[in-house]
Amino acid sequence: MLQRILRLGLACACLALVSAQAVAARVMVVLSDDSAPYQEVYQVIRAYLDDSAHEAVRTYAGELTATSVNGARLAVAVGVQAAESLAALPARPPVLAVLVPRAWYTRIGRVRLSDGDRRNVSAIYLDQPFERQAQLIRQAFPEARRVGVLLGAEQGGLVGELDEALRTQRLGLVHQILAADERLITPLENVLSGAELLLAVPDPRVFNRNTAQSLFLTSYRYRVPVLGYSRSLTRAGALLSLHSSPAQIGRQTAEWVKGAIEGVPVNLPPPAYPAYFSVSINEQVARSLGFTLPPEAELEKRLGGGR
Repeated sequence: MLQRILRLGLACACLALVSAQAVAARVMVVLSDDSAPYQEVYQVIRAYLDDSAHEAVRTYAGELTATSVNGARLAVAVGVQAAESLAALPARPPVLAVLVPRAWYTRIGRVRLSDGDRRNVSAIYLDQPFERQAQLIRQAFPEARRVGVLLGAEQGGLVGELDEALRTQRLGLVHQILAADERLITPLENVLSGAELLLAVPDPRVFNRNTAQSLFLTSYRYRVPVLGYSRSLTRAGALLSLHSSPAQIGRQTAEWVKGAIEGVPVNLPPPAYPAYFSVSINEQVARSLGFTLPPEAELEKRLGGGR
């Protein structure tokens, strides 16, 4: 009888512990810096958790220490710098990295963050899936046949995956791989001379503050429109872009966080592309190049996005 009572007491104590963990969890949100996109992701996460017993605590990559994550059930790294700072800690809670390029996560980030246990790390990528981009190209440019891509050497492994996605929409790939010490202009012109559209891929070797203006001017000279991956690229000169806003990434992150911290232990979904996305069009570029595109909302509807 005494043993039954002891077992019952132990079971109740365990249930109480699990219930307490499920009721209140501390989520550490690490931002790469204090810029507006990262802050917006944090604000959305916090707004989602404000209606629960859970707590979202913000810190920055430059201020992160081992004690910062003490007691946190989950850490959310917003941006690569935040993820790298968490990876440098000797011990860390499970990590969800968001607004990070897929190529970085699969090549470097996952290994650094997981310490061999991939169940405790996941990601929501910055980039859009190639299949979605190919669908947008077909919807926006029904007569297009050849899509150009310029990639740095580290991204060269994406060629086969991109080619396969484009072929599902009856599109051919024209590509060049940029060597480490190679100047941009000649490979870019080689691509533009054989393509009807230039697809921008998040690759700092190709698209950065120093190269973007030259890329847009050269593509404009060849009368080849650019499909970008951010609203800022649309403003800078891309004809249109497929992208997920910080608010949309924040929404998906918050949904994942709420689901993950309800479990004991934390259970993160597998890495994924953004679930919510938008299309933006530069109407001035469209007029200058002579393109008439469906409205943004219509393109989003056809792709199942805009939520």
